[in-house]
Amino acid sequence: MSDEKRAKKKLSRRKFLVRGGLGTLGVLAVGTYLFRNPIRRSLADFANTVETPYLGDTKTPSIWFEVLNDNSVILYSPKVEMGQGTFTGLAQIAADELEIDIDQIKVVNSPSISGNMDDFGTGGSTSISSLWQPLRELAATTREMIKNEAAKKLGVEVATLSVANGIISSDGKTMSYAEVVDGVKEWKVPKTPALREIKSYKFVGKPIPRVDLKAKVFGEHIFGMDASMPDMLFGAVVRPSEIGAIFEDADIAEAEKMPGVIKVVKEKDFVGVVANSRMEAENAKHAIKTTWKTDKVWQTKDIEDMIKVGQGTPITIQKEGNAKSILEDDQDKITAEYHSPLGAHAQLEPNGAVAYVEEDKATVMISTQVVKITRDEIAKRIGVSKDKVNVIPTFLGGGFGRRLHTPNGIQAAVLSKAVGKPVKCFLDRKEEFQHDTFRPPTHHVLKAKLRENGMIEAIEHNVSSGDVAFGSPLLPGIAPALMGADLGAWRGGMINYSAIPNYRAVSWRVKLPFATSWWRSLGLLANTFAIESFMDELAEKAGKDPVQYRLDQIGDDERGFRLKEVIKAAAEKAGYKDKAENGRAMGFACSVDVNTPCAQVVEVSIENEKIKVHKVTCAMDPGLVVNPDQVRAQCEGAIIMGMSASMYERMYVEDGQLRPIIYGPYRMALMRHAPKEIDVVLLQNSETPGGVGEPPLGPIGAAVANAVYRLTGQRLRSMPLEAS
Repeated sequence: MSDEKRAKKKLSRRKFLVRGGLGTLGVLAVGTYLFRNPIRRSLADFANTVETPYLGDTKTPSIWFEVLNDNSVILYSPKVEMGQGTFTGLAQIAADELEIDIDQIKVVNSPSISGNMDDFGTGGSTSISSLWQPLRELAATTREMIKNEAAKKLGVEVATLSVANGIISSDGKTMSYAEVVDGVKEWKVPKTPALREIKSYKFVGKPIPRVDLKAKVFGEHIFGMDASMPDMLFGAVVRPSEIGAIFEDADIAEAEKMPGVIKVVKEKDFVGVVANSRMEAENAKHAIKTTWKTDKVWQTKDIEDMIKVGQGTPITIQKEGNAKSILEDDQDKITAEYHSPLGAHAQLEPNGAVAYVEEDKATVMISTQVVKITRDEIAKRIGVSKDKVNVIPTFLGGGFGRRLHTPNGIQAAVLSKAVGKPVKCFLDRKEEFQHDTFRPPTHHVLKAKLRENGMIEAIEHNVSSGDVAFGSPLLPGIAPALMGADLGAWRGGMINYSAIPNYRAVSWRVKLPFATSWWRSLGLLANTFAIESFMDELAEKAGKDPVQYRLDQIGDDERGFRLKEVIKAAAEKAGYKDKAENGRAMGFACSVDVNTPCAQVVEVSIENEKIKVHKVTCAMDPGLVVNPDQVRAQCEGAIIMGMSASMYERMYVEDGQLRPIIYGPYRMALMRHAPKEIDVVLLQNSETPGGVGEPPLGPIGAAVANAVYRLTGQRLRSMPLEAS
């Protein structure tokens, strides 16, 4: 594909997203009745490759930047900081175009009342990639606004001005940014100026230390759990322990008499307590006799029976050639099945909020990934105008998609409104586990036919999963009818080997009786585990080296070129060997997520009948790298999180309850399980930044399983991976 065609394709996608309101969706919905499968496949391809743009205000620089008296600058970020290092990357981008030193800029979460919000929220590995162009333009425009005002105050032509470290100079005269902005009431926004050449940047591309490091080291109150307001009370909400339980009624008489209780609040859908302390609120909560309605007592087997390919409705999301007909009639086709379990987010900080609802306004401090959605939902519930609700996002003690759903903010606001004072209300650890929005379990069936030379003639991937994106406030209600297949559930489920003449991917949607939703990388981990494990099986059947086998079946387009490059880089850096040596073996896997290709080589042994990961080599091409240290850190964190999810983590359903309910019984990777070495190789075969936070989760599960097979001859087809 030519550069011109790629540019047009990228532009059209951005226009689609910007304009993609109900009108566009309505037209497409009509189209599905005429050309249902082709339209849906086109939408799936679009969703699989689109680079989500920033969906907020880029016309008003003044809501983004504030110049302080000490000549420092505050950047109000519409993307929240949840440990991914976003604030540092944004500071680097802004500082270079503002022409200030990195130490002069401070990044803070933008409150909703400022108007600086992203409709998409924070997620999808888009924080840096979506703001790369808009933020540069906003910073450059702000710089020119200040220069224009400086020219007036200095009585010189703008063209004579030079800027360095926030100091404007001309013919021996100087003014700081702070001096220029002092007293200015109105600003004229100029046309967007030409941006500086990237090669001239001082900070972009450099390993700048994290701007939030000091606050975390010194334990400053920056997280949701730290939030407080004057005269604050404490709330606790009664939550059911069984799946599908619907609130009917509650006897609150005993709770109302308990020490410290200010008020027991009974709503149509929940009952809660407001007290002088959290302990008193929790004690009173346990004294409430609540009546719940449940239709069925669920067990793990019920869920496993639901999550099977063949149940639910199939939607073809990818099709090239005639894989279906070739594989249906072939008696020698190769078939394999794979499974992944129900998983929790298990983030360190439980969900909660501090809310203060006054007569016609509300202030809510909360850990949220979706500031605008949180604001709108709270405003609707308490009957206050949206512009009168100020959501102040805090740092997140772990997000991973868990903070895309914030009913806890609504509950805190309702309790505050009932007593007319600020109320702090958080879930405890048991409630956090039982009322998570879980990573859904999956079932995969893969089929393939090989040619005489061992290359793949046809391949098909069927994935059955609970919802990920559907039912989320991030998607319109029409999405299930329009798409048919949940784009989050099949993320990573398409075939990346486009040189294969016939391939097909099919998604089976299953509606589970409890909430499943966004989890870091969505379906990428499970889908890549299935596809890349199967590719290893096919390579063995063909008698081929698994790395070369993959390379030989990848197309020559731009996407294919970048994928080949990371595959070769990972294999070369790791010194990949296809045979076990000295009690250790290597496994290989690769994936493409948000247009970021990633390949990994894992070296394992078996110690005390347990899988031990010694080293992971990761090659990734995220395009232009804003902060290489931070990108490497993201790779390291994603790899360990992916190891934890694929080797240890699993939720069960026992007698209608989701379990485990605490750390410990819910097994996770510990410090001793981390590999001693994670080697990250970064390629930059794109001129703009791409996604970083989620792509490294894709290959790890399959790479571990493939390594175990080379070592033991045992093919692991179910997560969590356990050697026997």
